[in-house]
Amino acid sequence: MSANDILISMQGISKVFLTDEVETYALSGINLEIRKGEYVSVAGPSGSGKSTLLAIIGLLDSPSGGRYLLKNQSLENLDISDRAIIRNREIGFIFQSFNLIGELTVYENVELPLTYRSMSGAERKRRVQQSLERVGMSHRTAHYPSQLSGGQQQRVAIARALAQEAIVLLADEPVSSLDPEAAAAVLEALRVVARAGVAVVASLHQVHLAAAYADRIIALRAGRVIEDAPVNRLDAGAFDQIYARAASAS
Repeated sequence: MSANDILISMQGISKVFLTDEVETYALSGINLEIRKGEYVSVAGPSGSGKSTLLAIIGLLDSPSGGRYLLKNQSLENLDISDRAIIRNREIGFIFQSFNLIGELTVYENVELPLTYRSMSGAERKRRVQQSLERVGMSHRTAHYPSQLSGGQQQRVAIARALAQEAIVLLADEPVSSLDPEAAAAVLEALRVVARAGVAVVASLHQVHLAAAYADRIIALRAGRVIEDAPVNRLDAGAFDQIYARAASAS
């Protein structure tokens, strides 16, 4: 891959929260690059900084220090309105709770964000159908969320983000509430999305589960990167060591 494939670049990113005059570093000295079509799993226990890192990548929060570039554009000092514009055009989000609207069908849930854009009905239809096909849910367009399993609802949430044609897809603990079979289907859907050229960044507690689908693992502990390696360069024993290091308090 060339330098032109780099979508996300972080240089010395930190995030500090001030509580009762005490500084708490949620992130410290984060340096990373994420490329087009790369599926990255950010692994680590609760409190390691995973959600904070995704919030900064997704422009839901700003870093306290360092540089953040998306497509070579520096974003760390943008105001709220400019961040919102880029976020709505370039970044898709998948959350634990699916966030589907119960009164709308699968098709309508996926189409809803597109209705706020200036595009034809034909274009909306193309995007909705294509995104549902990519996650294997095109046969459920007329169903309501209550008629779907948790894994199916999460795949619809992925389709909704894809329909916006985001170049980056962020998934914060997307399978934490799912059984193993449903979790596998969702993580496989994310892998399909990455193969289509979208940069996918998914946070997970479980290093082994992350390794089964991702191209690369970034393991965090106390806001610092303790491992950043392609999955194919790690063996099973390495995954145990990564998790043990991430989970340790020291």
